[in-house]
Amino acid sequence: MSELVIGGAGFIGVNLAERLLQHGKKVVVFDNFSRKGTDKNIEWLKKNFPSVKVVKVDIRKDLMALENSVKDAENVYHMAAQVAVTTSVTNPREDFEINALGTFNVLEAMRKTESNAMLVFASTNKVYGALEQVEIEETAKRFDFKKLKKGVSEEMPLDFHSPYGCSKGAADQYVRDYNRIYGLNTVVMRQSCIYGKRQFGIEDQGWVAWFSIATLLNKKITLYGNGKQVRDVLDVRDLVDAFELVVKNKKKTTGEIFNVGGGPANAISLLEFLEILEHKLGKKISYKKAGERPGDQPVYISNNKKIEKTLGWTPKISYKKGINDLVEWITQNKETIKEVLQ
Repeated sequence: MSELVIGGAGFIGVNLAERLLQHGKKVVVFDNFSRKGTDKNIEWLKKNFPSVKVVKVDIRKDLMALENSVKDAENVYHMAAQVAVTTSVTNPREDFEINALGTFNVLEAMRKTESNAMLVFASTNKVYGALEQVEIEETAKRFDFKKLKKGVSEEMPLDFHSPYGCSKGAADQYVRDYNRIYGLNTVVMRQSCIYGKRQFGIEDQGWVAWFSIATLLNKKITLYGNGKQVRDVLDVRDLVDAFELVVKNKKKTTGEIFNVGGGPANAISLLEFLEILEHKLGKKISYKKAGERPGDQPVYISNNKKIEKTLGWTPKISYKKGINDLVEWITQNKETIKEVLQ
């Protein structure tokens, strides 16, 4: 039996594959290699773990490959996605096909083959929309929730906002319902702002990595909105810990939905993050400002109480430690990153 990581050449996928391989698991990676940097991630993974099996697969089209692999998998981790809100606005059809149709194809492959594998689906906090019904307060450097001091729980009503929010939200609900209707072993992980090593962040997605990369490589930074937007950032190593606990405790987690993010202790604004970078690197960071992006939540902070109560999971890596480690990885891999960003 294998561990199937769909989207395993991406940032989260490759970190997950690394952990599974470190634990001696047989790992199969699916990816269509459409995103810049995925080839570099797999090159690194193969070099360090020659046993990994890598297959170029497009989950929108390669249905036979999906069926053949899920029936032999112990666990299926679905990390493949179109991940940028801005891209979804300019190309909503592709966004739909990758996120909604691609996920539907994974589910159908598991249903048709009567798979008993656990499906771990990487969802997003964007399924909660712009949270316009939640009162916000503004201070000098950040927005904050006026009342939701512990963050957004799974009880928050869904409100898909932006084509990305719609495509991921549809996938999120399909994954949930295939457990209820067909008895598939599924779990939905509504992730907040994930960052860490092997993240080739770009302006449209992965802002923690992008701001760090742009600063170290002297590239131009654009701050959309006033910079007071707040996210609870989560180191990818903590996220992988959560994945491991989810599959280890299938009886508790099958059919469940979990919010998983850095929580209130790891909530920072864009302006606060830039200050941390300036202090870390000893240089003033210049940037230009632009208008707000569609569907951009002023604040999003995860309430992790459900996953903490169910599995005992809490983030272990503080944002200061995680950002420090990310900057070190970027510093050590500047040439590779330059090549990817060309």
